[in-house]
Amino acid sequence: MTGSEPGTDPVTRLNSEVPHGARIWNYWLGGKDNFAADRAVGDQVRDVYPDVVKVARASREFLARAVGYLVTEAGIRQFLDLGTGLPTADNTHEVAQAAAPESRIVYVDNDPLVLVHARALLTSSTEGATDYVDADVRDPDAIIAAAGETLDFTRPVAVMMLGILGNVPDEDDPKGLVDRFMAAVPSGSYVTINDSVVTSETLDARRVANDSGADYHLRTPAQMETFLAGLDLVEPGVVSTPLWRPEPGPDGELPAALNVMCGMARKP
Repeated sequence: MTGSEPGTDPVTRLNSEVPHGARIWNYWLGGKDNFAADRAVGDQVRDVYPDVVKVARASREFLARAVGYLVTEAGIRQFLDLGTGLPTADNTHEVAQAAAPESRIVYVDNDPLVLVHARALLTSSTEGATDYVDADVRDPDAIIAAAGETLDFTRPVAVMMLGILGNVPDEDDPKGLVDRFMAAVPSGSYVTINDSVVTSETLDARRVANDSGADYHLRTPAQMETFLAGLDLVEPGVVSTPLWRPEPGPDGELPAALNVMCGMARKP
């Protein structure tokens, strides 16, 4: 793994007093890579929206299913993972390279703690490659240029946008960002999205998080569908995340829907 981060030492950029979405998410998943400020906001959100922990876990499980589909059924061998978050079990490169060791993955995030962990934990198979770009998703040109050192943009790429578009305000044109990344990849490429959606419960949770400095932007299901407009949706379309190609439980029952939605689409 080579890394493509700016020269600033990530440790000097780390502010443990300000809550950060990646670290709050890590707390909900039972991780240890978080600070008191993150746990305080995480607890406040969970108090008003107890299902948030289920949402975090369902979203992580979706990542494994989505990457598994892309590798085994769609034949994808290149991934651009935007908004990596803190490494846990079943990261994109682990799922992809377990099925296809030659897979190449570029992770992108701008949280300095994520960068510190990425250097140490996001290793690669000898046949494939894993890299990390320290950048903001709202700078697609810089990301594409840096990712091009590892990925071949003349061949299909899976663009993973899991939990990242909620961090992009409307004035920064999240749909335009999706379009920009998809314009940079060839026909046969895919984009996968996953984010919480607007309900009375999630609005209360958002209010708590935003009041504490952890900015997040909820969208409607219709807005989520708009992000994938002009592309070929993969069945079952844009659905509640636990219901996207789920593994039935021991009793054969499917999981319950949650206030988080996902979708995957292919560039014609």
